Amino acid sequence: VQLQAFGGGLVQAGGSLRLSCAASGRTFSSYAMGWFRQAPGKEREFVAAISWSGGSTYYADSVKGRFTISRDNAKNTVYLQMNSLKPEDTAVYYCAADPGATMTYKHWGQGTLVTVSS
Repeated sequence: VQLQAFGGGLVQAGGSLRLSCAASGRTFSSYAMGWFRQAPGKEREFVAAISWSGGSTYYADSVKGRFTISRDNAKNTVYLQMNSLKPEDTAVYYCAADPGATMTYKHWGQGTLVTVSS
C-alpha cells in the first residue's frame, strides 16, 4: 500500500487543522492505521491509531481530547482532526499502515508539515 499525507500548514495557537492520508490498494480497509509526528531535533513519536473498522482508537496523552483520528474505508482515507493546537504540536506528521494490527507499522507516507505559531 502507498500512503500520501496532506493538509499540513501554518496555523495560530488555538486553531484547527485536518490532516488526510490517502492510501492506494484494495487492502487499506483491512489495515490498522496510525499517525506519528517528528518535531525538529526530536525523535518520532506516536500520535494516534485506529483499528481497521474504526471501532477502536488510541491516542498519545499529549493529544488526547484535542485530536481525533477517523477513517473512511470507502475513500481509502484516514484523517486526523487537530483542534486547540499548541506550538508544541509543530512537527512533520506521518501516516502509517499496520497490516497485522500489532502496532508494527510497515508502510509509511511522506510527511506533511504542521506549524503552530504562538
